[in-house]
Amino acid sequence: MAQNSAGLAVVTGASTGIGAVYADRLARRGHDLLLVARNRERLEANAAKIAAETGRKVEVLVADLANGADVAKLAERLATDPSVTLLVNNAGVSLTGTLLDTDPAAVEGLMALNIVAPTLLAGAAGKAFLARNAGTIVNISSVLALAPERFDGVYSGSKAHLLNLTLSLAETLKGTGVKVQAVLPGATRTEIWERSGKDVDALLPGRVMDAGDMVDAALLGLDRGEVVTIPPLADEGLFQAYTAARLALTPFLSERDVAPRYRKAA
Repeated sequence: MAQNSAGLAVVTGASTGIGAVYADRLARRGHDLLLVARNRERLEANAAKIAAETGRKVEVLVADLANGADVAKLAERLATDPSVTLLVNNAGVSLTGTLLDTDPAAVEGLMALNIVAPTLLAGAAGKAFLARNAGTIVNISSVLALAPERFDGVYSGSKAHLLNLTLSLAETLKGTGVKVQAVLPGATRTEIWERSGKDVDALLPGRVMDAGDMVDAALLGLDRGEVVTIPPLADEGLFQAYTAARLALTPFLSERDVAPRYRKAA
């Protein structure tokens, strides 16, 4: 590892888009990198560019995180390599249609990549970080976790899973040296739109954020200790009110008796 390293940052989906930007920014913050993606050519080109520009050590792992064996291989690295200090769970995919008009294999692939892989990787990293009382897990969720009516529910549901996972981990790890953050981007200019057959500029003209701006905002939120960072949200009070309302429900969600409004009239 290079001198004065901030540790090894593992970034999934690092060949392009948000993952590639995270890789660049983390290297400039002093991290050595392990970049993970399926496309070897793009991955190696990105790694060479970052290494040349920053002088950091950059390693690549060609892996399909929709494949259980590849996930297990990366999880083992997270669990056993003491140089790892940061995990960015970024790899993901969306559907070309909806649950009602998409091939079941595509739905299963989304769930494997968007839900199973980041959950297992966060678990492996979290256990290792807790044992060392240091480390950071960043889960790339989406604003659609808060707005399931606005998009396909399979994709938004996968992002809601990452938000819930992050909130639960943050509570479990409170008071330790391990930090957990969920990043909820809005529409961001990446290739995921083209791959899913959607024209993001037609869907949200003038409202698509640059990936660099999104990542820079997310890292600022991480520096501030935020558990949830929503880069496009100007009024933080709206999310605080949402969270307060959600937490206010908690004491009333489990009772012995059926609520009066569900009882049959005598």
